[in-house]
Amino acid sequence: MTIFRTRPDRASRRDRTGGFTLVELLVVLVILGLVMSLVGPRVLGYLSSSRERAARLQLQSFSAALDLYYLDMGRYPTTSEGLQSLVKAPAGQDKWAGPYVQQGSIPMDPWGNAYEYRTPGRTKAYGISSLGSDGRRGGEGDAADIVND
Repeated sequence: MTIFRTRPDRASRRDRTGGFTLVELLVVLVILGLVMSLVGPRVLGYLSSSRERAARLQLQSFSAALDLYYLDMGRYPTTSEGLQSLVKAPAGQDKWAGPYVQQGSIPMDPWGNAYEYRTPGRTKAYGISSLGSDGRRGGEGDAADIVND
């Protein structure tokens, strides 16, 4: 008696390799695309609002440091001295007891731009501002200026 052995057909070979078909991969990619289209804008919105909050917190920190500077020096830094006077003593000032910020340097705003300092401010003795994501005066949304006064 002769037993014929047949070659395994392609379907049984595919089952043994455990791979995915192109259709299965495409379905997964479509599902991932749908999920990202729903979640992506929300995540970007949180990122934008967290940068604004970080800038506001930094402005509050500068305000506290400037108030300490005022207590020691009897005045706020001039516009030309700027926020750098919180880190390094202005020339000829022996009352300076800084540095008044912990970082050892004045950090950039969350968008990588320098904070602007001016004295006098519009409603306070000084004004500190971040120009927002666009780095220019004015703007709306996350491009809006963030000011302390």
